Amino acid sequence: MINPFLICLAFAASITAKPLVTEPVTSDAINDGAIIRFENPLPAMHVEGRSNGTYNNIELGLPGVLTTLDTNLGMMLKQLRDNVLEGRHVVFVEGEFIPVYKNWIRDHVHTMKAFKHWERDLRTYLDFTLKYQRPDGSFLELIKQMDDEHWSFVAEDDIVFFPEDNLYLARLDIESDVEYLVVEGATQYYKATADRRWLRKNLRKLEAAIEYSTSSPKRWDPEHGLVKRAYTIDTWDFSYEKSGHYDRRITEKTPMAIMHGDNSGVYQAMMELAWMNRQLHHRGRARRWEKRAETLRENAIRYLWNGKYFKHQLPLGCAPADDKEDIRLSLSNTYDINRGFTSIEQSRSIVEEYMFRRDTTSAFAEWFTIDPRYWPMFGDTHAHPAYINGLITSFTAGELAKAAFSCGHEQYGWDILCRFYDNMVKDGGNVYFLYDRYTRAPQNAKVGPAAWGAAALISAIDEGLAGITDLECRYRSLGFSPRWPVTPYKELRYFTGCELTGDLVDVRYILKDAGMRYHINSPAKEIQSHILLPEGAPVTSVRLNGKNVKYEISEIGGSRYIDFSARHLKGTADIEIIF
Repeated sequence: MINPFLICLAFAASITAKPLVTEPVTSDAINDGAIIRFENPLPAMHVEGRSNGTYNNIELGLPGVLTTLDTNLGMMLKQLRDNVLEGRHVVFVEGEFIPVYKNWIRDHVHTMKAFKHWERDLRTYLDFTLKYQRPDGSFLELIKQMDDEHWSFVAEDDIVFFPEDNLYLARLDIESDVEYLVVEGATQYYKATADRRWLRKNLRKLEAAIEYSTSSPKRWDPEHGLVKRAYTIDTWDFSYEKSGHYDRRITEKTPMAIMHGDNSGVYQAMMELAWMNRQLHHRGRARRWEKRAETLRENAIRYLWNGKYFKHQLPLGCAPADDKEDIRLSLSNTYDINRGFTSIEQSRSIVEEYMFRRDTTSAFAEWFTIDPRYWPMFGDTHAHPAYINGLITSFTAGELAKAAFSCGHEQYGWDILCRFYDNMVKDGGNVYFLYDRYTRAPQNAKVGPAAWGAAALISAIDEGLAGITDLECRYRSLGFSPRWPVTPYKELRYFTGCELTGDLVDVRYILKDAGMRYHINSPAKEIQSHILLPEGAPVTSVRLNGKNVKYEISEIGGSRYIDFSARHLKGTADIEIIF
C-alpha cells in the first residue's frame, strides 16, 4: 500500500523560497556524551531540501509533532484538534456559563481524551452533572433547548426544567453508560490537576453512581451478574421497537439485553474508583472495587465472549432481533480493549477479527458501528444501511488503532491512521461522525458528534503511537511505550501535556543504524518504559542518562519491546538503545 503520509502534501505548507539554513545544526548540549546523536534542529522549515515545517509552525499544539521528513502527521494532529474545537460551545444556565464539547455529558467525556490537553475549564460541566445527581446515584445527561423534542421521549422524573433559560436537563432512560462515563470524566480531571480537595468532595458521589449501575432493577441483571440496558444498537439510545425513536423509557414491556460495552465501561469505572481511593489512602475500599471489577469481567467472558470477540447483545426474556447476534461485531469491542477489559490474547483476537473483515468486506473500511447490520431496519426510523445500523465511524477507527498499537499489531494501527489521513485529505481536513459504507460520503455531518471521532484518533496517536500515558497525576509517573519504528519517520520531536497546569512532555526521537534514542523532558519522577524495537534489531546495551541500565526484552505477537523502569528522575531521561 502506498503510504499517504509520504505522498500526500495537501496539508503541508507550499514554501518555495530557498531555506536560510542549508546545513543541519545540532545542539552540543543535548548531544553531549551521547553515543547516538540528533542530526537536525526541530522546529525547522526545511531539511535536506524537504518542506518539513509550516510558516509560524501552525502544526504545533498539544499534542503535536515535528519531523524531519514532512509535515503530514503534524498537520493531521492540527486538523484533528480543529475538529474537536469546532464542537466546543457554551451553555448559559442558572446564571453561569458551562463550556461543553457537545451538550451531552457522554460526548463531552469521550471528547475529553483530546481537549484535556488544552482546555482551561475541565471541571464545570462535571460539577453541573454532579450537582443534579439523583438520590439513587444516577445522572442526567443532556442539556437542550425546550423546543428540542428529546424531553418528550422520557418520563417527567427524568427531566429538570430551567424555564428562565429555556433549557432542560434530561436522561434517556434506556441508556446504561452515563454513570461510568461520568466516573471516566472525573478521573481525567483528577489526573490532569491532582485536585485532591475536589476528589474528597466527590468520590462518594462517583461510587454511588456505580452502586446504582450494579443494583438498580433497570440496570442490573442479578442472574448473570452483569449490567443490562434496553435492546439497542451497542451503546446507542433507541431500541428495536417500532416506538423506539420517540419512547426512550424503560417500562415492563421494554425489551432488555446485556451489552458488553456497558460492562467494560463499568469495569473501567470500578478500577478508576479503586485508583482514586488509593490516592486518598483508602486501601480497603480500593481492594473491594478491584475484586468487584474482576468478578464483573469474569461474568462477561462467561456469557458474552464468543471465542473471538464479544457478541453484540444477550437478550433477556425477549426474542433476539435476528439470528446474527452471536456473530455481530459491534463498536464497543474496541473500547473493551482500551478499557483494560481483555487479556492480550483476547485483544489480539478482536483486532484480528477486524483485520479479517477488512480483507473480506465490500465496505471501504472495517470501522463499523456494527457488522453485519440489521435488515431491513432497526426500530422505526433507521433503515438499512443508515446511521448506527452499519455505517463506518471515525471513533471506531481511532479506538481500533489505539487497541492495535497496544497488543502487538502496531503496523495495523499505523495503517489505520494512514488510511484515515487519506480520508481526511479527500474531505478537506475534516473528520465526520459517520460515512457511507461504499461512497465514503459523510452522513449526519451537521448533527453527529464528529469531535468524538477526532478525539479518539488524537488519543490513538498520543497514547498509542507516541505511547505516552499518565500513570498518576500531572505526568509525575509516566508510561512510555513509543512505537515510532513502524512509521517512516527517522527523527522527530513530539509534544504532549496539559495547558491548564503547564505540564509539558517533550520527546525527541532518532533511529540510526547504530541504535535508537529518546530524549524526554517532562515532570516525571519515574518512567515505566516499554519501547518497541525495529523488526530484527539486535540490542547490545541500554543507556539512561549516559549509564548502562538493566533491561528485559518482552514479546507481544511478533513485536519485541525493551522494558525497564527509571526512578528518581530530575526532569530529563535520555534513553539510548544500542544495536
